Amino acid sequence: MSLQVLPLAITMMAGPQIMSAIILVTTPRPVRVSLAFLAGVAVSASAGVAVARGIFALVGNGVDIGKPSDDSSVGKIVQYVLIALLLVAILRNYVKRATIEPPKWLGSLMNAGPGRAFRTGLLLIILMPSDLLVMLTVGANLEQHHEGVAAAAVFIGATLLVAALPLLALLLFHRRAERAMPRAREWMTNNSWMVNIICCLIFIAIIH
Repeated sequence: MSLQVLPLAITMMAGPQIMSAIILVTTPRPVRVSLAFLAGVAVSASAGVAVARGIFALVGNGVDIGKPSDDSSVGKIVQYVLIALLLVAILRNYVKRATIEPPKWLGSLMNAGPGRAFRTGLLLIILMPSDLLVMLTVGANLEQHHEGVAAAAVFIGATLLVAALPLLALLLFHRRAERAMPRAREWMTNNSWMVNIICCLIFIAIIH
């Protein structure tokens, strides 16, 4: 698998995904619920990449994506459309920055148990449009290089590493992390529009 897809792991967890991970380490049972959350992310990301790889394997023989150097190829056209949509999303987030708020369900995670944490990790990856685009990109990369799903292990591992950063910080810097996590959660809540814009810019930089 091309290493250029590895930074997509950051995009996979940016936004409500990493906010969920931060909230879960502030719960009464942070280690158990965080591990359950990571398990949900692992299952969802692995299944998503496998499905995306299968989709491109099925259509690969019927659709000529074209050479990357050909600006009129189907692949390039899709790339331009994605960039245009992301630019629109950036503009929308900036214009509506005063009213954009994180999803209300994030607050309910404060009392989440392992089961709820697992379902959250599972559904966040499957239902987030940005994550679906990322997994389709990884699936296309695997098909282009004639690799199986196992070749995406590094990408999935990188995604899990990003998702585990709040838990790792808690384990390594217990008291400091306990003080810092609520402040990080509050900042991301108050600046969710900026987080969304950063995610879009990262994705544009990767697919351009």
